[in-house]
Amino acid sequence: MRTAFDLIIAPLVTEKSNAMMAEKKYAFKVKVDAGKIEIGRAVEELFNVKVKSVNTSNRTGKPKRAGRSMKMGKRADWKKAVVTLSEGSIEII
Repeated sequence: MRTAFDLIIAPLVTEKSNAMMAEKKYAFKVKVDAGKIEIGRAVEELFNVKVKSVNTSNRTGKPKRAGRSMKMGKRADWKKAVVTLSEGSIEII
């Protein structure tokens, strides 16, 4: 069984995610194989809040050039979760 710390990697702090905080929506970077129900339970456990809904999106990694050569590599794929809260708020600093 995975713990809440295994599922949620980091909060996403961007201009868009800061604007969403007024609507009680918070964005997190999560494991690629995490499900919506697991993410909701992990947020409830970590921050002691009540989750209303969870929306996820799979993000593909950007292509990058490796060193001075023209060999192309790629950053890792990742998953974003936007969690809407029904009660409470989260302190992200």
